[in-house]
Amino acid sequence: MAAPGLDRGYERHGVNKMSDSIYVENLAKSFEKIEAVAGISFTVRQGELFGFLGPNGAGKTTTINMLTGLARPDTGSIHIGGIDCTNRAKAAQHLIGVVPDESNLYPELTGFENLCFCAALYGMRKPERQTRARELMDVFDLTPAADRKFAGYSKGMKRKLTIAAGIIHRPSILFLDEPTTGIDVASARQLRQLIADLHREGTTLFLTTHYIEEAERLCGRVAFIVAGRIVRIDTVEHLVQPVQAKHVVQIACNVPINGILKKLSAAFPDSMFSAAGKDRIRVEADQPIRVGELVRFLEDQGAEVFEARRMRPSLEDVFVQITGIEADDMRREKGKRGGTT
Repeated sequence: MAAPGLDRGYERHGVNKMSDSIYVENLAKSFEKIEAVAGISFTVRQGELFGFLGPNGAGKTTTINMLTGLARPDTGSIHIGGIDCTNRAKAAQHLIGVVPDESNLYPELTGFENLCFCAALYGMRKPERQTRARELMDVFDLTPAADRKFAGYSKGMKRKLTIAAGIIHRPSILFLDEPTTGIDVASARQLRQLIADLHREGTTLFLTTHYIEEAERLCGRVAFIVAGRIVRIDTVEHLVQPVQAKHVVQIACNVPINGILKKLSAAFPDSMFSAAGKDRIRVEADQPIRVGELVRFLEDQGAEVFEARRMRPSLEDVFVQITGIEADDMRREKGKRGGTT
């Protein structure tokens, strides 16, 4: 039996800090009196796409900063690609690429110049870095903007170039901190496809995101982190398995939600009712839900029902169940603060 908060992979496959892409044990970091990361342990296996999920302030970015050498842990150990980086922050820099949540590229340089500069930092010779920069500009559909200054790029273009810069040296391990936050739908879709392509090519990816549906779509395993502590790690498939047997319906209506929930619970004791927004009711049951009866009941209470649709239980349901944090709250909080986590 694994210790609380530890990776279930410790049980199933054992741990080898010399062969796992990322091995973390009892990692902790505080800022004055604030405990940002509280003794977390996990592994990421070679070639895995691992999701790190949590609300703003949970410790996601602090964890990435420690793993990539931008912050020194107070306690604990870090191994990257078999290299002990605990007291040698830069020892594995040649193995990793980093895509921060805020771009670290230079606004006064063109897209092409930014990529060439990043390649030079990794010791790539001029012909090699120019060839690689052109290749990535093409892959990310940025060739028409190659000679434009980075400052003039759209948010989606900036995000794509930042990812291109993170993989310019073909790292075997890539850290992605909120890669699709604040960009348009089309750019986000393209970035997810690029992330999936990197995974298929064998890159190990460590992805932080507050978009739970994104993690469900991309990741093999995920960790839930809340207030600096990992509360659950498992495969997406294993996490959603218990909720897939549930029947869920969402109803949109104009009745005050808080006032009707008790009446619904009394009238339909085999179902669970909760607010899914100011005008939405979530219904969950172990047996098929009688939607027609629910709608008629609400209408008898004077409500006008706008929509009633069956929902597929998802990783978001599991996250809310385990952490007590609503996914919508995470998205609103991220948009409101716009800060790191």
